[in-house]
Amino acid sequence: MQSIGRTRTQSRPSRSVNLGGMDYPDPKRKRNFVGKVALAAILTTVCILVLKKSSFNYTSPFSLREQGVTHVLVTGGAGYIGSHATLRLLKDGYRVTIVDNLSRGNIGAVKILQELFPERGRLQFIYADLGDAKAVNKIFSENAFDAVMHFAAVAYVGESTMYPLKYYHNITSNTLVVLESMARHDVRTLIYSSTCATYGEPEKMPITEETTQVPINPYGKAKKMAEDMILDFSKTSDMAVMILRYFNVIGSDPEGRLGESPPPELREHGRISGACFDAARGIMPGLKVKGTDYKTHDGTCIRDYIDVTDLVDAHVKALEKAEPGKVGIYNVGTGKGRSVKEFVEACKRATGVAIKVDYLPRRPGDYAEVYSDPTKIRNELNWTARYTDLQESLQVAWRWQKAHRDGYGTPSVMAS
Repeated sequence: MQSIGRTRTQSRPSRSVNLGGMDYPDPKRKRNFVGKVALAAILTTVCILVLKKSSFNYTSPFSLREQGVTHVLVTGGAGYIGSHATLRLLKDGYRVTIVDNLSRGNIGAVKILQELFPERGRLQFIYADLGDAKAVNKIFSENAFDAVMHFAAVAYVGESTMYPLKYYHNITSNTLVVLESMARHDVRTLIYSSTCATYGEPEKMPITEETTQVPINPYGKAKKMAEDMILDFSKTSDMAVMILRYFNVIGSDPEGRLGESPPPELREHGRISGACFDAARGIMPGLKVKGTDYKTHDGTCIRDYIDVTDLVDAHVKALEKAEPGKVGIYNVGTGKGRSVKEFVEACKRATGVAIKVDYLPRRPGDYAEVYSDPTKIRNELNWTARYTDLQESLQVAWRWQKAHRDGYGTPSVMAS
């Protein structure tokens, strides 16, 4: 008989115990396995806590207010006008957050801006839809905005007559979401991108800021509704509000970094400059001019064409002059009207292409003659359009178009 008190000099190897033809694991081996699992769980938990702690310690510069730094939220900053405005703001030392759902904007424009201004805390892009109130509120809660430049909007007169509800939702409803988030998070400066389409077809030219607003298409009506909301809200707050009603935008960055690149499916509804360039490049068989029976000197519509560089300059001056508790409303144009036929001839000279022109019936929602009186913005904001040579603005834009035949896709060699 073995002594119960005997000790072993070597540990017994783990083994199974056979009882009645069945193997049962050794309890000591089971405890060893459980211990290893518990240790792994503890180490995993510690790693997670360390990672969380390190991420919590990171503070984004966009969430902080810094002395001498103005943080501007640019909605629609991936679009044609918004991207040019972002470029100017960054050049002037502003901190910028772009919010865009890329339905009309271009991520390629954002990438160019990020390459130009790679420094930490200068520019961030957030993919979001302004129609998502929860997402917009989260963006405001996580960022310390000082001002908002609200560009984001669908903006084609012809398209608005085909899809009016889309325009009221995108322009009017989304502006309400932005206003609510500004109020909730105490952001007190708004520069609103509006349009001369809110005036409709005035009986008297040029258009002043006191001209009665009677819009005749859903685009203009939706913008006017948004303006009314902003003005009503401003009466109960100390917001600094600037509303810029601008006219027909042309041109592109003089240094060739940015341009206009609308989605292909919207070419039919796009700006006349884009249509001219598409015809000159052979993308379209010719240019369609809609309406030759208007009461103008040559039967075609008359518009006030404003270069995008001048337009963003007006926005920056408006931001600089914005004052709490005050509202400024300004027309942004050259003060000179040009007919569509005159525009087409200037485009032919700028591109050097004998563009084929087809004259068609009027487009629904269009008006005969619209051009601005820029006296007020000149006197109050010290702003005057500088790039007023129509052909020159078109030549600058044409250079970008030739160098970027796929838009913000792969650029080709810059052509002269």
